[in-house]
Amino acid sequence: MGSKTICWVLFFFSVSCLLAQTHGSVGKVGKALDFLFKPKLKESLGVDTSAFEVSNVVDEADKVDNHVPVEVGLKDKDRIVRLPGQPQVNFSQYGGYVTVNKEAGRALYYYLTEAENSKDLPLLLWLNGGPGCSSLAYGAMQELGPFRVLSDGKTLFTNEFAWNKAANVLFLESPAGVGFSYSNRTSDYNTSGDSRTALDSYWFVINWLERFPEYKNRDFYISGESYAGHYVPQLAHTILQHNKKANKTLINLKGIIIGNAVINDDTDEKGMYDYLATHVIISEEANNKIQKYCDFSPNAAKPTGQCNEGYNSASISMDPIDIYNIYGPLCHNSNLTVQPKKASILDIDPCSDYYVYAYLNRPDVQEAMHANVTKLTHDWEPCSDIIGKWIDSPSTIIPLLREFMANGIRVWVFSGDTDGRVPVTSTKYSLNKMMLPVETAWYPWFVDREVGGYTQKYKGDLTFATVRGAGHQVPSYQPLRALSLISHFLSGKPLPYSRSS
Repeated sequence: MGSKTICWVLFFFSVSCLLAQTHGSVGKVGKALDFLFKPKLKESLGVDTSAFEVSNVVDEADKVDNHVPVEVGLKDKDRIVRLPGQPQVNFSQYGGYVTVNKEAGRALYYYLTEAENSKDLPLLLWLNGGPGCSSLAYGAMQELGPFRVLSDGKTLFTNEFAWNKAANVLFLESPAGVGFSYSNRTSDYNTSGDSRTALDSYWFVINWLERFPEYKNRDFYISGESYAGHYVPQLAHTILQHNKKANKTLINLKGIIIGNAVINDDTDEKGMYDYLATHVIISEEANNKIQKYCDFSPNAAKPTGQCNEGYNSASISMDPIDIYNIYGPLCHNSNLTVQPKKASILDIDPCSDYYVYAYLNRPDVQEAMHANVTKLTHDWEPCSDIIGKWIDSPSTIIPLLREFMANGIRVWVFSGDTDGRVPVTSTKYSLNKMMLPVETAWYPWFVDREVGGYTQKYKGDLTFATVRGAGHQVPSYQPLRALSLISHFLSGKPLPYSRSS
């Protein structure tokens, strides 16, 4: 789910996973999601976060003493001198591994793109979702990173709207088994879940800060999209837990921002079909059957009868388009070119997945990035095909959003308005369940004298914003608007209500 593969198999939802047409046969993108079963935890709309307590779900190998940092002083070793095919830049890059569990030999791969004025800016962690999709494949190489891959699969060009203009950006491939991240205990791949992912990501940050101590006191923010609507809040919750237990600030968490995010299962699904119906992709008849006869509640039975008829009709209508960018073109020729095609950051190439796949499987690229130290016997994949069972996934993360607001943590939620998989209606329905009083009423926000989207702020420091003309991967489709969005989030300033901004 960060990328174009947010689909998961809900046990109350039998419509098959809809993969974007651009992926074709590349690396089994998204197949790791085909068998995903989401167990439901009892929904609570209060600030009860007991379902998210790490102590309830981790095994003996995840005790604290198994995560004591042992990798100190490796920063220079991780420096990336230059990526193959890279244009000249004036910022530093790092890549490498951080061990998060010594007993299991679990190690997570990271890629850091510092800002040119790195000392003056915060640290921003980016997470893609899936579960099982790579933050390197999508966030770094197709969305908010400093480079994009050209059609020859070996040359990079500059993204002038990269988020390292606003922060020092840290991309993490998580959990183990995703991208270049790995575990020496192969059984880990069948026991992944939200809780372990949060815990491993927490120990990654703690140990990474030992390697980069200059960031220890820096403001820290967590961002992500899609199923990272689970990853980001649960990592933030784990940070708050450990800060409280230590009675000091171990990680200086200031805020979270999640886009086209999975927040609350039943409203997310209802909102998807309402969006598709109002955007004339599925019929009103199909949507009426779905809304009337389908049970979206956490413990619903398998759909039957007229509910299934609605699902089947909707599936047929959704299949021919890219559901993650409903007005976008499809990739019709995935072949690499001998000479790179002319490219523009403002006009995304729908075949970009193929270019990134080719680039990150080049031995010289992996060597330059200090990646693939285990010498994988298979190709690097944008979404993992080795992660098996997903053992825990709560039906809602709303209690965590309430917890952050109660603890002074800034919360922003944004939606690209042409995404049909976790669309703006889903996010609105989910946030409406919180019944928050409005502090600043709905208004258009501007960038470059154009409407960038619409926004509303709620009391308690939660902001909701849309990004006009953006699909599921907002920075891919609207890079300028996405950069403006993240810049205002990090500064704590409201999005501008002025054409001159």
